[in-house]
Amino acid sequence: METDSMNIVHALKKVLSEQQVSANQSVRELHGRDESYHRESLPDLVVFPETTKQVSEIVNLANKFKVPLVPFGLGTSLEGHVIPYEHGITIDFSRMNKIVEVREKDFLVRVQPGVTRTQLNKELKKYGLFFSVDPGADATLGGMAATNASGTTSVKYGVMRDQVRDLEVVLADRSIIHTGNLAAKSSSGYHLNGLFVGSEGTLGIFTELTLRVYGIPEHIMAARASFPSLNDAVEAVVSILQSGVPIARVELVDENSIRQVNLYSETSYSETPTLFLEFHGNEAGLKQDIEFTTEIVEEHFCLDIQFETENATRNRLWEARHNLAYAFIHGHPGKKMMVTDVCLPISKLSGAISHAREAVDSLGLTGGILGHVGDGNYHVLLMIDMSNPEEIKRAEQLNEKIVLYALEQGGTCTGEHGVGVGKQKYQQKEHGLALVVMEKIKKALDPDNLFNPNKILNKNERV
Repeated sequence: METDSMNIVHALKKVLSEQQVSANQSVRELHGRDESYHRESLPDLVVFPETTKQVSEIVNLANKFKVPLVPFGLGTSLEGHVIPYEHGITIDFSRMNKIVEVREKDFLVRVQPGVTRTQLNKELKKYGLFFSVDPGADATLGGMAATNASGTTSVKYGVMRDQVRDLEVVLADRSIIHTGNLAAKSSSGYHLNGLFVGSEGTLGIFTELTLRVYGIPEHIMAARASFPSLNDAVEAVVSILQSGVPIARVELVDENSIRQVNLYSETSYSETPTLFLEFHGNEAGLKQDIEFTTEIVEEHFCLDIQFETENATRNRLWEARHNLAYAFIHGHPGKKMMVTDVCLPISKLSGAISHAREAVDSLGLTGGILGHVGDGNYHVLLMIDMSNPEEIKRAEQLNEKIVLYALEQGGTCTGEHGVGVGKQKYQQKEHGLALVVMEKIKKALDPDNLFNPNKILNKNERV
């Protein structure tokens, strides 16, 4: 085994530089965990490719030595996607972080997978454009495509899968394919973009992405609306969507979460269930949207609604929302965060959130409920004492309760965090015989199970 390890290191250093291959303990530790509560596991090696050709060479050597490969962006995933439980080689894409081309007239951009969301938007601003998907974390675009990330703006602009026009992918046989083209639509062939986006590195390794971008809105208005109950807040969202208001963001934050926001961000928001909203458009259209939205929320017993037009105050509002996870961590020292998400039809959302709140309270857990309720996606954020087995067990019970409720209502076990290892055991219940098709696709594209093995699919974890 030691000889094999030495042989693969020697072989890797023939196709990569000395600095691009690391067996350093601290480097391995950085790549043995993500931001989830799942246990860490270290890779044997970490490599830092700079080109598609180098990725193809790494795949070739992994095949030769039968070594697992795990792609790694920034480690912001929440279900253990990048944790190499089978050890092997982690491919870190931090050196593949170039914005290759901005096609402003086509509203497209071509990037390497290590480019981050904020890095891209900083460059796009020069062209009057922006990339819409905002999961909160400054994740890499390769990682966001791998998990089909979404976030606060998905209610208007769609999720990551809606933005991908083409992917350059290295397959297990080291061949390099493109999954799409530059056209706005196509009826040609199977929809490979849809297959690879959300595959979590189990089918191929992304080395380039062509993404859809948008013009920066002429005007942006944010709002914060507080309600006497979670049910009132959620029903207000349903009414806003039914009315046809083209809302860009609508986020739910419960009273426990608002309390943590106030402590961490030094705000003084009313500690009641709250909606954070944002509207994009021209001045005349926004005025009508705001008036109509105000009427709707008042019909749902809104206690107060405040509008923000200045950049500074609007940014502060969304920073408070995006920093909510850190607010909980800061407020509960010594505890580990567990975040889970589900997504349901919008008509079932109110009941699901009420069910989740009752479950959190009945199990005696500490946490908050928040989410991108405009598309039926909500999260339960828990702070867990990982040294307390009984508390961990209750957290797992909560996770199962809200997942099973979502599935029973025609929803999904995860709206945006992905499956990884945390949601594997629900795949059979959610997909039924379709899971067999997924297994056949995995076997066809990765016959030796070297690409991020035992993520998404794991027969031993089914219920």
